[in-house]
Amino acid sequence: MAALLAAAGITQGEPAEPDPLAAALAAAGLADATPGAVVAPEPRFEVVETEEEERPDLGRWPAGAASGVGSLPGTDPREAAQLVAGELPLLPHLPELPARGVGADAVGRSAGMLVDLAVEVVPSGWRVTARAGRDHRRAVDLLRTDLDALDEATDLTKPEWVKLQVVGPWTLAASVELAAGHRVLTDRGATREFAVSLTEGVRAHVAEVAERTGARVVVQLDEPRIEAVVAGSLPTASGYGTVRAVAEPDVQEVLREMIAALAVPVVVRVPGDRPPLGLLREVAASGLAIDATRPSISGDTASPAALDAVGEVWDAGLPLFLGLVPTRDPGRPLTTADLARKAYDLADRLGFARVRLGELAVPTPAGGLARATPDWARRAMELSRDLAKAFTDPDEVPPAE
Repeated sequence: MAALLAAAGITQGEPAEPDPLAAALAAAGLADATPGAVVAPEPRFEVVETEEEERPDLGRWPAGAASGVGSLPGTDPREAAQLVAGELPLLPHLPELPARGVGADAVGRSAGMLVDLAVEVVPSGWRVTARAGRDHRRAVDLLRTDLDALDEATDLTKPEWVKLQVVGPWTLAASVELAAGHRVLTDRGATREFAVSLTEGVRAHVAEVAERTGARVVVQLDEPRIEAVVAGSLPTASGYGTVRAVAEPDVQEVLREMIAALAVPVVVRVPGDRPPLGLLREVAASGLAIDATRPSISGDTASPAALDAVGEVWDAGLPLFLGLVPTRDPGRPLTTADLARKAYDLADRLGFARVRLGELAVPTPAGGLARATPDWARRAMELSRDLAKAFTDPDEVPPAE
């Protein structure tokens, strides 16, 4: 007890007899050690220098490239593939043609890539089923037809890069139902299984496209529902409640694991008015994709928070696929200068030299073109391509009227 009191700096009664150990410490040069006092050894911390884990060099699509978001009007995959390969030669994308019906929609197309899991269509949408039936097989067959068309089109243009679009794991889990009718997202184990299955399916998809086209592949993960997943605002099957929110670290972990497993450049697309760029900046993506025409980002209505988020993405060296071209014919002439002004204004506000847009931005339509006319779909791709050229040499663009 006396030793404990002494260690605490409290003396009680007569001092204790000298402690042989304390005396030995004092003799060793510890002058402040006194007989009877407990001397604690100085803490020792071993400094271990750790090297920051380096991301593998996955390459980057060429500066001055433009691309599409995914969907196009019509039902002819060969015509669509030839259009994309011709209008977007530096980064053509695999067209999606949802007008063909079941299995050609974004969710069904991606669900058809699942490995060892099957889905079917019910009145409320896509649902997990015990074995692959007609709906699942249709989705697989339609995708294979699209790949045949892309193979044929790129055999003529020989692009160095191509882009594929897949519904991301969180939006897929929020869009597909379990057998009981609840969203896959309501079951954390099922959500994880979906993510693993989707990853394996996309890896096989990427490998096949690379082999067929001889091009390097960029994967676009579409996550339009990720903000609702994090906010806990998705309605339950009954409509009387909402699905429990998923913590941001959990969302990031699943995306990070999938991106690492794919081992190709991955761009995460979040098309909403307030895209969660801060959350997605930390998932090791090679880029992010947004609708740059949204009020929170463009013009006088742009919010400081949204602009700061964009600036932080660019500060981190991540390029943005900027959706700048309207998805429908605006009914008036639209020039490259008109559209470039929005991108230049964004760069000016954030303090980035306009010429850097060539490396920091890939112009695209603001969204899918499935509801556009064929003429406008072609024009939208032309404008995206011309914007990409303007970004590499902004001084050559005449001022907008």
